[in-house]
Amino acid sequence: MELPEAERLIVELVAQMRPAITPDTALVGIHTGGVWLAERLHAELGLEAPLGSIDVAFYRDDLDSRGLHAKARRSEIPFDVEGRPVVIVDDVLYTGRTTRAALNELFDYGRPARVDLAVLVDRGGRELPIEARYCAHRLERPLPPNRNLQLDRGDDGLFSLRLIEAK
Repeated sequence: MELPEAERLIVELVAQMRPAITPDTALVGIHTGGVWLAERLHAELGLEAPLGSIDVAFYRDDLDSRGLHAKARRSEIPFDVEGRPVVIVDDVLYTGRTTRAALNELFDYGRPARVDLAVLVDRGGRELPIEARYCAHRLERPLPPNRNLQLDRGDDGLFSLRLIEAK
């Protein structure tokens, strides 16, 4: 499978988002790849609201079976969520369960005016009715469950995508 070039996809995602961005729009990245992507989108879109981040570790519906991730991070939402348009950002959309967990956590901070989802790649394989409003690339065929698509960020700040074995 040939992977799309991540830097080109970021340009596409910015172009999709720009017309809908308002002065109040805030971005919240999902750790880890979603935060990296949100940082880049935040800069490219010139947003004024501070960037937020969410670690969904405590909100996952498989916490009992998977346990807590060893590198759980602190969520930070440094803006008032109430009445604000918010875009949740993740690198790869798969089952929809991570997005559902992010929504649950976001609403603990308040009731946004609107919540959208922006992803670099939709890999297919949805288990929940979650759809990204902004998506730079949809894989033609869903990846098998034993493969994951991972976003990497180099020391130079450039992004790349690679296929890895699922854990």
